[in-house]
Amino acid sequence: MTRTAVIEKLQSSFDDGSFLATLARRVAIKTESQIAASRPHLATYLEGEMAPALAAMGYEVRVLPNPEPDGGPFLVARRIEDPALPTVLTYGHGDVVRGLEPEWRKGLDPWTLTREGERIYGRGVADNKGQHSINIAALSAVIAVRGRLGFNSIVLLEMSEEIGSPGIHAFCEQQRALLKADILVSSDGPRLSAGRPTLFMGSRGAMNLDFSLTLREGGHHSGNWGGLLANPGVILARALGTIVDEHGKVLCRDILPDRIPNSVRAALADVEVDGGEDGPAIDPDWGEPGLTPAERVFAWNTFEILAYRTGNPDNPVNAIPPRATAHCQIRYTVDKHPRTFIPALQKHLQKHGFKGIEVREARGRTSWGATRMLPDEPWVQWAAKSLQATTGQKPALLPNLGGSLPNDAFADVLGMPTVWVPHSYASCSQHAPNEHGLAPVMREGLAIMGGLFWDMGERPEPFLKARAV
Repeated sequence: MTRTAVIEKLQSSFDDGSFLATLARRVAIKTESQIAASRPHLATYLEGEMAPALAAMGYEVRVLPNPEPDGGPFLVARRIEDPALPTVLTYGHGDVVRGLEPEWRKGLDPWTLTREGERIYGRGVADNKGQHSINIAALSAVIAVRGRLGFNSIVLLEMSEEIGSPGIHAFCEQQRALLKADILVSSDGPRLSAGRPTLFMGSRGAMNLDFSLTLREGGHHSGNWGGLLANPGVILARALGTIVDEHGKVLCRDILPDRIPNSVRAALADVEVDGGEDGPAIDPDWGEPGLTPAERVFAWNTFEILAYRTGNPDNPVNAIPPRATAHCQIRYTVDKHPRTFIPALQKHLQKHGFKGIEVREARGRTSWGATRMLPDEPWVQWAAKSLQATTGQKPALLPNLGGSLPNDAFADVLGMPTVWVPHSYASCSQHAPNEHGLAPVMREGLAIMGGLFWDMGERPEPFLKARAV
């Protein structure tokens, strides 16, 4: 039996509908981690759906509680064939964002898998039920064709990613022995473009910040007091304008990297950002001058104003508001430590004469740290060779994703190299109504992962070199 047989088996499962039938059953479970009433469904997904599927593949399965009371449970499934073999950790999350049922297009329902041409609709198809279902199907196909994996496999599923993965770092710390592996191979996020297979090896970090300015207890009539009382809405807006200008250039330079490493520039030299036919057009004059679009999103830090409030926007009244608030976000690379951000912003505001503006990390948000691994690392080159053997294309290699993932739990806490193979694309409407996957990308994803896991069973060179040290 051969690598080709695995790929053909997986693609046949897509063509005959059996893979999509399994995915439909998983999509139907309303695992909205942001909604308290949906918490029972989080356990159902693990205990009723995923545990039996993995047990049937010869895995020993445990569902374990989250160290954080606000977090959902974890599933750890282990298939240890021989301690002398490589061990691969595969991660996924079974929780999804709110269904937003009334906002989906007519004829679509977030909890019903619907195929229209090349598009496959349903909440979680792109993020992340479809992606980890592809990987688990590939593991199953290798077992069926070879009779064994040829490596050890650990599957970790969490149910809290959409609320910031509370507890995942503590869980990895507590369960080091249970999760010990040579490499993480997982799938989340989008490809660089729908038609080009992609590998990314880390992610930018995300820090959410609240800016607030309170000048008095209550509002005062704008006719009687306008021109006499300072307006916090105006002051905070002007303050934020000193941090980022009207073209998106960050003016508070102390929250930016000192430079982009040459190795990162080289890795991004052939990378083109493409959101697909439904994606927004890139604004060429927005962001850091002198950087390519790929460098701006994968190798630089950004400051975004996500929400701004003063007065009562829903029912404005003729009163000077007493306070103003802004919810902002810094996406950052490994080149700048996040603990420097708030002091740098406070110093910047004071330098520009703004007093009384409070800057603090947003409550209730878990920060994911930045991680990066360069394309010349042996595991990356091995994975890239496998993808090219399957697809005939050179994959795009990103040192880190522009978005954020709990990858620091694996790269920093567990101390392993991390390789991500996304099976979605940028215009998938992730987190929005009408979330969908593309049939050609999902079908090719099955082939890619079948080939990758088959190759892992051939005792890959990076593993042999690491064990020889």
